[in-house]
Amino acid sequence: NRYAILYLLQPKFFLSKLCRIKSLSIPYKMGNADNYGYPSMMNNNNGENTGIHRVEIPPPQPFFKSLKNTVKETLFPDDPLKQFKNQKPLRKFILGVQYFFPIFEWGSRYNFGFFKADLIAGITIASLAIPQGISYAKLGNLPPILGLYSSFIPPLVYALMGSSRDLAVGTVAVGSLLMASMLGAEVNPAENPTLYLHLAFTATFFTGLFEVALGFFRLGFIVDFLSHATIVGFMGGAATVVILQQLKGILGLEHFTHATDVVSVLRSVFSQTHAWRWESAVLGFCFLFYLMLAKFLSQKRPKLFWVSAMAPLTSVILGTILVYITHAEKHGVAVIGELKKGINPPSIMDLSFGSKYMTTAIKTGIVTGVIALAEGIAVGRSFAMFKNYHIDGNKEMIAFGMMNIVGSCTSCYLTTGPFSRSAVNFNAGCKTAVSNIVMALAVMVTLLLLTPLFHFTPLVVLSSIIIAAMLGLIDYNAAIHLWHVDKFDFLVCMSAYIGVVFGNIEIGLVMAIGLSLLRVLLSVARPRTLVLGNIPNSMIYRNVEQYPNTNNVPGVLILDIGAPIFFTNSSYLRERISRWIDDEEDKLKSSGETTLQYVILDMGAVGNIDTSGISMFEEVKKNLDRRDLKLVLANPGAEVMKKLNKSKFIETLGQEWMFLTVGEAVEACNFMLHSCKPISSEDGSQKWSNNV
Repeated sequence: NRYAILYLLQPKFFLSKLCRIKSLSIPYKMGNADNYGYPSMMNNNNGENTGIHRVEIPPPQPFFKSLKNTVKETLFPDDPLKQFKNQKPLRKFILGVQYFFPIFEWGSRYNFGFFKADLIAGITIASLAIPQGISYAKLGNLPPILGLYSSFIPPLVYALMGSSRDLAVGTVAVGSLLMASMLGAEVNPAENPTLYLHLAFTATFFTGLFEVALGFFRLGFIVDFLSHATIVGFMGGAATVVILQQLKGILGLEHFTHATDVVSVLRSVFSQTHAWRWESAVLGFCFLFYLMLAKFLSQKRPKLFWVSAMAPLTSVILGTILVYITHAEKHGVAVIGELKKGINPPSIMDLSFGSKYMTTAIKTGIVTGVIALAEGIAVGRSFAMFKNYHIDGNKEMIAFGMMNIVGSCTSCYLTTGPFSRSAVNFNAGCKTAVSNIVMALAVMVTLLLLTPLFHFTPLVVLSSIIIAAMLGLIDYNAAIHLWHVDKFDFLVCMSAYIGVVFGNIEIGLVMAIGLSLLRVLLSVARPRTLVLGNIPNSMIYRNVEQYPNTNNVPGVLILDIGAPIFFTNSSYLRERISRWIDDEEDKLKSSGETTLQYVILDMGAVGNIDTSGISMFEEVKKNLDRRDLKLVLANPGAEVMKKLNKSKFIETLGQEWMFLTVGEAVEACNFMLHSCKPISSEDGSQKWSNNV
């Protein structure tokens, strides 16, 4: 009968094992009074192991070698130095130059066909970059000419150092607004424009320095703390704020609030109804309608992408001609005015390192740097995925940083890889970063020859261009998707949006990052522990809630620990394991089933453990010993085994109670439950006898 029971439980394993242990006696002592023999650990008559391989303790490694491996995996997961191994010194030098200047790597394969495609793409994005550059500079409370300067030098630097073939660099609306908000809180750009301009250059310099440092020290993972939900909410909120700010230009208002929250902006708008200019409003809405119509046509017919790309420049040209002919500037339509002719003047002497606002410049540089990196790298990776090539995030950070450092010394402000410009570049069929060079040359020609033509360009057209661009950043479809997939991500998204719209950009960013970090901390401090059951007719054990048809193993409780065990979660895990055991025992008592004898912990997801975690295991074992239960560990990793061994916990538990898989652990526990029974010895201690 006992053979039949064992056969039904584990037919393939127990039939072979039971035949091999007939000559063995139980108890089978293994150096611990609580250790008992079972098939997986026994030998046959020839001394050969008849069971399953036991869990091995990894060989010890020198401290510095272990530290080196840890640092390498943390900072160099992609092993960037691999290409330099076993190379001659000259070849190493060439590879080093190509690593920091990718243009020398792909330049040798460049051909005339690529140039034709890049020429068309470069001219196309230049037609978008010129009006956008002027518009975004005004948004940042900076001279409009800086928008053109920032579309000349930085693209040249990126073409040399960037690894993306599709990214088109330039100024961005969110970065411009963020800089205006943070610097404007300390210095009024209208009252002290020179100091404000110098602080903008200084903040751009620190943005570049921060980006280069992140890339050089391989700390790009820091940017990953800006989750997708955070970026969606932040960008949507910033776009809403930017759109509301453009009501000043649309309505032709001269006095406007410097605050960015929706309440202050709407109060400023509706408290000046007497100052609204209907001429400006009509002109603004007409051009906005034209821009949105062009965008709609391009989305419906992708081959007509150039219609949307050319629309901003067409609007500027038409608006300038209309104002010049009708003299609308004399009827309340504000114009750009004179733009300085010539290429970028040097600004290295304008960097305000000794200013009392130095702290503000550093803070602005770091915050805008994080946002610029998050947008630029995300855009670059997106288009790289479409064309099936890889970009190195750390190299991109160095490229972004260098173009901002060089830009800050040549009268440029914050630049990155905006999505709208990069999308036009991609759709125009660009092949390499030469499209950025073509764009820069087109902007240079504009700076040298065409800037006087922008004198009569109405500001209301620039406002319309900004609104049309920002409407595309409010991604409500992504927010709806977050709601359906993950409610907490939706909460993070909306907190960023509400914080930006009703507070300010810094508040929204801090709220979103704070909630994202809270989620990470909760996942570490409150890891999931699951009860596992056996999938019928298999050796597979899975979550009983996910697989309701699983079978419970009589007398055995199997728990899965879903995270590394550290001081942050050791107390919680101790209490949670105890509660699982209490619940299981109560359930068994109420149903009259076999009493609980073994608790198996599946350690497959426990990648590491600290001393607090080891202490937790010791306390759990003592608690189980008091309740006459046996602790069993399954699938512990190398790092966990190494620390358990050094702490002597393996000796306390007994290595024979550690198994490679949950299935093996269950087999051993089943064997003990069905082949051994407790008996009392003469001295009153409890031993086990062979019941087979």
